[in-house]
Amino acid sequence: MAFLASSPAPKGATGVLVLADGTIVWGRGFGATGSAVGEVCFNTAMTGYQEVMTDPSYAAQIVTFTFPHIGNVGTNDEDIESVVESAVGCIVREDVTVQSNFRSEAEFVEWMAKLSKIGLAGVDTRALTRRIRNTGAPNAVIAHDPNGNFDLDALLQRAQEWPGLEGMDLSVRVSREKQENWEGGYWTLGKGYGRAPRKEKPHVVAIDYGSKDNIFRNLVKAGARVTVVPAKTSLEDIMGLDPDGVFLSNGPGDPAATGEYAVPVIKALLDKDVPLFGICLGHQMLALAVGAKTAKMHQGHRGANHPVQRVGEGWGDSTGLVEITSMNHGFAVDADTLPEGVEQTHVSLFDGSNCGISISGKKAFGVQYHPEASPGPHDSFYLFEKFVGMLR
Repeated sequence: MAFLASSPAPKGATGVLVLADGTIVWGRGFGATGSAVGEVCFNTAMTGYQEVMTDPSYAAQIVTFTFPHIGNVGTNDEDIESVVESAVGCIVREDVTVQSNFRSEAEFVEWMAKLSKIGLAGVDTRALTRRIRNTGAPNAVIAHDPNGNFDLDALLQRAQEWPGLEGMDLSVRVSREKQENWEGGYWTLGKGYGRAPRKEKPHVVAIDYGSKDNIFRNLVKAGARVTVVPAKTSLEDIMGLDPDGVFLSNGPGDPAATGEYAVPVIKALLDKDVPLFGICLGHQMLALAVGAKTAKMHQGHRGANHPVQRVGEGWGDSTGLVEITSMNHGFAVDADTLPEGVEQTHVSLFDGSNCGISISGKKAFGVQYHPEASPGPHDSFYLFEKFVGMLR
């Protein structure tokens, strides 16, 4: 890494990452050409790079993969989590090799270009990850030019002028625009995705703040019929669908900003005793709705190997059990601000941060992590069964 905004590009450099503090990280560009601005984070998952790159929770972010070999199994249409805005680019250690997997339909490099995402290879991702861990997630611009021509001063200015994720509502950019009756089932090898039955099932209305499709598949697997609605759907329109329960999805950006329009709806749903289940951003906004606060994290949690412990009452013999979970969040609920009547049910064993709440007297709970995984372990599928079980 160099620390001069005017340092010359090394031989063969066709890509660059310019941090807001003037740090220059050179590499070999791939995927789309041009430049994009965002927050640089890191993800520790060893698999599932395609799902990560199409997760709307990564909107306005540049993902540093700590696993060195990214892209070697290619890409396919089945592993896309969403077609809306998501990660703007990624940073990897090794050059992307020719794909080798029987499910592959396209090379990762070509797929990145098609989705207008910029890649940067040949980077010391360990050093970059340590920097994020020590000093926090920086704002930066990632750029790719096959000829290696970059206006570093202009890229630096763009990185410095970008306001960052704090205070930014991104759900309006990634939420679907129309109501949808979800029809996709769970995936099985050789058969793809099944079809979701629409009759004689508990009806879940899922509010899309930037959702992953695998969430709805897990709700279907747990026995629900799902209708997905946009982030700004009114209370009247939600209740007009006659829901047995409402699901609050994941999503990008600052929960306090999204909460300006989402929290009043969630409060009203709580007042009507509608069963609620929130994950990630949805969990954070559920906490805001009962009076808690959220805060920007130093580096965030992103990966498929995060240990979470059940600490709340009501888990029986499984209180104290540890789940290995999939996470992707840069904001967290401040457990010290949880009001009376709201119980902390899960905590991170990495840093002790809040990972779950339950509201006394209500059929309402949330978890910070992603029980639908994709990528990640399946330890937490029981949460979908718990929610759908409330509705029967």
